Amino acid sequence: MSYGKVIILAAALSVGTVAAASAEDIVIGSSLGLTGYGSLTDAHWRDGLTAAIEQVNKQGGVLGKQLKLVTEDNKSTPQQAVVVYRKMMSEDKVVAFDSGCISAGNFAAASFVAKAKLPMFLCSILPRQPEEVKWAFQFLPPPKYEVDTRYQYLKEKTQVRKIGLLADPSPYVTLMKGIAEKTAAEFGLEVVASETYQQDDSDFSVQIGRINAAGAGAVIMLGQGNAVVTAANNIRSLGLKNMLMLGSIQELDIHLAAGKVLGDQYMAPSPLIQLASEDMSVLTDPKARAAAEPFVKVMKDKFGRSDNAQASRAWDSIMMMVEAMKKAGTTDGEKVRDAFEKLGPYVGAGASYNFSTENHIGITANPYVLVSVKDDKLVLRK
Repeated sequence: MSYGKVIILAAALSVGTVAAASAEDIVIGSSLGLTGYGSLTDAHWRDGLTAAIEQVNKQGGVLGKQLKLVTEDNKSTPQQAVVVYRKMMSEDKVVAFDSGCISAGNFAAASFVAKAKLPMFLCSILPRQPEEVKWAFQFLPPPKYEVDTRYQYLKEKTQVRKIGLLADPSPYVTLMKGIAEKTAAEFGLEVVASETYQQDDSDFSVQIGRINAAGAGAVIMLGQGNAVVTAANNIRSLGLKNMLMLGSIQELDIHLAAGKVLGDQYMAPSPLIQLASEDMSVLTDPKARAAAEPFVKVMKDKFGRSDNAQASRAWDSIMMMVEAMKKAGTTDGEKVRDAFEKLGPYVGAGASYNFSTENHIGITANPYVLVSVKDDKLVLRK
């Protein structure tokens, strides 16, 4: 996929998933990759937004009004993201965006959203330009935390010192790959091979073969989606029984599928809430547990078994947005943004946050633990 200059295409607009809002509603827009490579991740983000907004409305709404969510499918492409962002601004009259994890799509829209002075709460990394960053807030943990969690395990728990990287070309992964290459030596590791793939590739045997030939004892997979399962199957089919695979943060079903293929050879970073969905006892911090319990209950009641990794931070983003609107006493974009920057430390269901005027990356402490798969469940990696 090319992430260069985006050409606005004359395309049919996708239909939102909710009925038209009334004049009395506060409309929140969300650009989501509901088809394409981001579909699993962004569907969970949507679920968290939906659950949070329903909960807020049950409790009386905001400023005497109900919240209304409008979602649009950006098809996991920056071109379509531009189309749906513009549609939600012109037709749905949104007062803020709470969008999914397709960084390239959020980047593509950031300039005109900032000019309209609308806050953007994002499950992606921040856009690149300072004027755009002023209006964007990142609910995705910095990619360094993913890298550090895997590297620390290799350093402390294994004899592996040579590793290979296998990365897709998305903006988030490109950033993470640069960090992985630069910091390996700090953990006594050497990157002996660095390979790339496209999300729709059906086989990575050649790349994994080169990583193995370079002497790597572990593949560090940088990217999400079903490609992770493909890579796990390739490692098994190549007979690499001693090759460890350390995946990225991932959807629960994909973790389970990769773990089923590779057993103890597979592991990955995970936020504690992803384990707490099955066992709340893993949340030993009383404040974190108190924040997570109502979220987990609502999600189980609404969706049954749910992957709460992305959904929890979507829930948190809505709850914090609502608090900012209440403090501002308005839905005016600039005043909501300013109030949001002044919320201070906030313990949420998915993480703890500390946004400020100078810092729009809210998660400032590593929220990840390393997990593996046992008996079709995620377990802490020992």
